[in-house]
Amino acid sequence: MNKKQDTTTTLYTELNTDLFDALANIKLLVCDVDGVFSDGRIYLGNDGEELKAFHTRDGYGVKALVSHNIDVAVITGRRSAIVDNRMKALQVAHIIQGEENKFDALKQLMGRLELSPEHVAAVGDDMPDTGMFKHASVKIAVADSHPYVVKQANWITTLPGGYGAVREISDTILQAQGVSNGIFGASV
Repeated sequence: MNKKQDTTTTLYTELNTDLFDALANIKLLVCDVDGVFSDGRIYLGNDGEELKAFHTRDGYGVKALVSHNIDVAVITGRRSAIVDNRMKALQVAHIIQGEENKFDALKQLMGRLELSPEHVAAVGDDMPDTGMFKHASVKIAVADSHPYVVKQANWITTLPGGYGAVREISDTILQAQGVSNGIFGASV
């Protein structure tokens, strides 16, 4: 006999009610960058110039979280001035670049912030990101994630990385925390 799972309607989809309720406790959203904030492609010019595209809706979502005292962090295996500049513009307080061991990086950050797993949501798209999942109660894969990441996640976004997935996550966290109607400000 199949037991019907309770769901909660969000702006984007239906989520398991236990998962939606867990979002009400989130104090830190930690994200990978390439494939989450961007579509994962890196544009390289002939002179070594690197370009990435970021979605303004994701920026608005990050700023909304920060304005509601929810910390945002990025942990990425690459180093890029573009990432540093973008995240500083969004008021992201924790920018960890050049870190391939995301498991240890998140563990250290949680220690500094004195957070336990029930206060952490982690977002990734590829296998190195699953190290962060071990420390998070909410494990999120963007819609176009690698199948291994999808199997590890307890939430798969409806939107792909670089196309509003971070905004989807931000909106849903704020909805779960009962503050989604109090979001105002400029998009970035």
